[in-house]
Amino acid sequence: MLIFERWKIVFVLLVTLFFTLAALPNVVSPAFREKLPTWMSRAVPLGLDLRGGSHLVLEVDFNAYLREHIANARDSLRKELRTAKVGYTELRAGSSEISLRVRPETVGEGVNVNSIIRRADPDLTIEDNDKGGQRLYYSERGLKDMQSRLLAQSIEIVTRRIDESGTKEPIIQRQGLDRIVVQVPGLADPAELKRLLGKTAKMSFHLVDESVSPENLMRGVVPAGTKILPGDDSGDPAARRGQEKYAVYSQVALSGELLTNSHATYQDNAPVVSFNFNRLGAQKFGEITQKNIDRRFAVVLDNKVITAPVIRGAILGGSGIIEGNFTTESANELATLLRAGALPAPLTIIEERSVGPSLGQDSIDAGTMASLVGIACVILFMLLGYGLFGVFANIALLVHLIIIVGVMSLIQATLTLPGIAGIVLTMGMAVDANVLIFERMRDEVRFGKSPFAAISHGFDLAWGTIVDSNITTLMAAALLYTLGAGSVKGFAVTLTIGILSTMFASVMVSRMMIFLWARRTKPKKLPI
Repeated sequence: MLIFERWKIVFVLLVTLFFTLAALPNVVSPAFREKLPTWMSRAVPLGLDLRGGSHLVLEVDFNAYLREHIANARDSLRKELRTAKVGYTELRAGSSEISLRVRPETVGEGVNVNSIIRRADPDLTIEDNDKGGQRLYYSERGLKDMQSRLLAQSIEIVTRRIDESGTKEPIIQRQGLDRIVVQVPGLADPAELKRLLGKTAKMSFHLVDESVSPENLMRGVVPAGTKILPGDDSGDPAARRGQEKYAVYSQVALSGELLTNSHATYQDNAPVVSFNFNRLGAQKFGEITQKNIDRRFAVVLDNKVITAPVIRGAILGGSGIIEGNFTTESANELATLLRAGALPAPLTIIEERSVGPSLGQDSIDAGTMASLVGIACVILFMLLGYGLFGVFANIALLVHLIIIVGVMSLIQATLTLPGIAGIVLTMGMAVDANVLIFERMRDEVRFGKSPFAAISHGFDLAWGTIVDSNITTLMAAALLYTLGAGSVKGFAVTLTIGILSTMFASVMVSRMMIFLWARRTKPKKLPI
């Protein structure tokens, strides 16, 4: 019995209508597009190879990273020596090495100074100097490995900042030992991109030194262990704090590296940034707020104080709100920076330009023509091979294409040549699913089944094969998305959308049309 419930018919029609409306902006003029509702006004953005975009070359400041790394190694070494109760003098950190003089009379029996140094940093090379001290530095191979890791980490964070969802398809590549090439399709003005990449986004939390008077703060006179930081001069121009100064303790009370998530939201009708700590961060945050009630707690980003609220009570949930002078855009930008993580070293923009399409218009026109010819051949094959059922398959193929374009418009997934390849591949898979179903119907007819039984068994028996093939392709797409980057990740996104659309269009839409046709005409013979 061929039954296609009424609610399924309504569901298929509503889904098709919804994605038709979502895909509509791609075939209407920009003037008409502006009159549409917001969710319907976005066309599929084209990739760098189709319409151009912004091109930046970034240089990673390895020397700044090395100085900070050396300073951290010095602090770790000081802690290890004190723990081992080994006396020392002249512990200094230079730009690329650490100098140290150990007091031999403080070295106990069985204590190995070199082992203590290794605990502070196992990559340090130890060398005795002429003055009876020690020189600690990184070997040439060690510096190259460090620089390579720094560049790889910077590329990963730049990628997360630009393209969290994997739909923009930026081209991000290393160039030499310390440069990164960034190309973002469709971005004619790179100013937003520069703002996003120009911040190191190192966040830390410091207690404010309440003992410093406003007069001393203005004169720059603060006690040891305290430093003066300016207020943040970004955000709402009407309420900037750039002229304010804050005396904060140099010691970091809580590191921003313990953050796990952040997002922009609203509180009292003002944009704020909500954040969450991991378990260790939540514990430390709770202890700090519990012990410092009625004291100011400064949130510092790239050596500027975003806000310094007064702690009114213990915050034990591991989450909080940053109330800066934010606009909606700056709050979203800060949340993105914190989610992506801090850059390990400053980035300097050494080249900036807008670029045109990497393919000539002739190549784009040729590719468009090839796609249209291919689709026409598929449609013709289905018509010649399966007659009326081929018409049904072609209608389902059209619905499949509409759904893909509609979804890509809604999520603003960038369309590039690899993406087009993904669409063409899924169109072939959609036709392949119908071929499996129709060939199974032919087999059932040869076995002597009635037209109604052949149709029902054709869909039921081919369903398992279709599901298996699509699941294996989905697994491959998931691996491409997880391990790939740029165009590879974009191809995986397009392929995934196409597979899910295939399951709907080739099975649900085809099934509905064939079932309704069979119940209406009651055929004595199948037209395939």
